[in-house]
Amino acid sequence: MKTLFRTLIPLAALTAIAFAEDPWLVFEGKNGPGKGKHVVLISGDEEYRSEEALPMLGKMLAEKHGFKCTVLFAIDPANGTINPKESTNVPNAAAVDSADFLILGLRFREYADADMKHIVDYVEAGKPLLGMRTSTHAFNYTKNKDSAYASWSFNSNGGFGKKVLGETWINHHGDHGKQSTRGVIEEANKSHPLLTGVSNVWGPSDVYGVTTLPDDAKVLLRGAVLTGMKPEDKVLEGKKNEPMMPVAWVRERKSEKGATQKVICTTMGAATDFVSPGLARFVTNCVYWGTGLPVPAKLDTAPVGKFEPTNFGFDKSKPGVKPADLK
Repeated sequence: MKTLFRTLIPLAALTAIAFAEDPWLVFEGKNGPGKGKHVVLISGDEEYRSEEALPMLGKMLAEKHGFKCTVLFAIDPANGTINPKESTNVPNAAAVDSADFLILGLRFREYADADMKHIVDYVEAGKPLLGMRTSTHAFNYTKNKDSAYASWSFNSNGGFGKKVLGETWINHHGDHGKQSTRGVIEEANKSHPLLTGVSNVWGPSDVYGVTTLPDDAKVLLRGAVLTGMKPEDKVLEGKKNEPMMPVAWVRERKSEKGATQKVICTTMGAATDFVSPGLARFVTNCVYWGTGLPVPAKLDTAPVGKFEPTNFGFDKSKPGVKPADLK
C-alpha cells in the first residue's frame, strides 16, 4: 500500500501540471442560474486587451452566476504564451461545439479552416453570440485567400461583421485616445431585457463609426463622444454627436439554415471599458438573455478579485503570460 501511495503522488502531480499548462482556461460554474450552461469566450486582438477582459468576465460569470466558461487565446505555438499578434492559432476551438453562448473579442484573425469551421458551424446553426469592439472586423484572410471561409473576411463585402453582427469596420468616429465614450440608453428601446439594470456605461475607448445597420437591428446604446478621457467629462458639442452613433445593438438574424439567431454587438469592449460597471452588467445580461434565462433586476457583475487592465494600444500586451497564469 505504501508503495502504491508513493506511485500515485507523482502521477497526481503530473496530472495537475498537465491541466495547468493547457493553453486555454476553464472556469467551472458554481451555483447560480447559469449552472449547466457553457459560455465560450474567444480573445484575439492586438490593441484592446481582450486577453485581459475575457478571463475577467469568464471568472465572474462562473463564480457568481454558475456558467461554465471556457476562454480561448491567441497562443504562440513556440512557447505557449499569449500573443495577440498570433492571428492564426487558437487552441481548443472545438470547445465552441458545446457552447450555449459565444463571446468574441477578435480582430483580423485568419484561423486554419479546421478551427474556423467550429465557429462558422456555431453561427450558422443560429446559436446566440456577442461580438465586442473589433469583432466587427474579426477575420481577415490575406494569406489563405482560397480558404472556404474567406468570405468571412472583413474586406469581402464587410464579411462576418456586416453579415452577422450588422456592421463592419468603418472608422474612428471619436478622436482615438483623446475622446472617450459615454453609453446613452436608446429611449425607444429602454425596456429591452438587455438594458435591465444598466447604468454608468463609460469607457476610454472612442466611438466607432456606424453607417448602416440592418432593418432588424434595435439600437440599445448610443455613444456620446466626450471632450476628454474621464467619465465626468462633458459631451462634445457640435455635429460629432448629431446624431450619436450606435455603440450597442441587438438583432434577430435569420441564419443560412433558417434559424432565428440572437446576435448582439457592442463597439465598446476594451479591457479598460470594464472599469466602469455598466458594460459588465450589459454583457452579463447578454449571456442570461442569449441562453434563454430571465434577466434579474439585480446582478453582481463586479470582477472577482482585482482587475487592473492594461491600457489599450498596439505592442502593449504583457509578454510571457500563459493562460494558467490568469487562473
